[in-house]
Amino acid sequence: MSLASVKADLAARAPDLSVIETEASTATVQLAAEVHGCEPGQIAKTLCIRVNGEVVLLVTRGDARLDNQKAKAAFGGRPRMLGAEEVEALTSHKVGGVCPFGLPQKLPIYCDVSLRIYDEVIPAAGSTHSSVRLTVTRLAELCGGKWADACAVPVEVA
Repeated sequence: MSLASVKADLAARAPDLSVIETEASTATVQLAAEVHGCEPGQIAKTLCIRVNGEVVLLVTRGDARLDNQKAKAAFGGRPRMLGAEEVEALTSHKVGGVCPFGLPQKLPIYCDVSLRIYDEVIPAAGSTHSSVRLTVTRLAELCGGKWADACAVPVEVA
């Protein structure tokens, strides 16, 4: 159902994009980076959080962590990560395949500014064995064009 809903959504809104289905699991950032031969940061993970009673999806780079202070400033309240069952109930996607596409209901979606260092990113596509490759600009467009600065990224050591 979830993979099918993502395919239907992308067929309607972005027919030029195709879902990549893999034999190997892409359920974690590290696994997805290995499968796609990219940096972990290029895997666009989707976090499902609740702030002041409202559920929000935040698409961020794979190696970023939700920063409570930044998220509180960005969303006006302390963020709480949702549990796996609630995430699946709200998005129709199991953890490991959560993405901002093919949702059964409209949810606010934000892209984290940390994604902007990449030209291309790879979010999941509704299952633990599917992804889609697209530009950051296109991802933001498909997510509604809202940006937030809510995550901390690893510090590069020279």
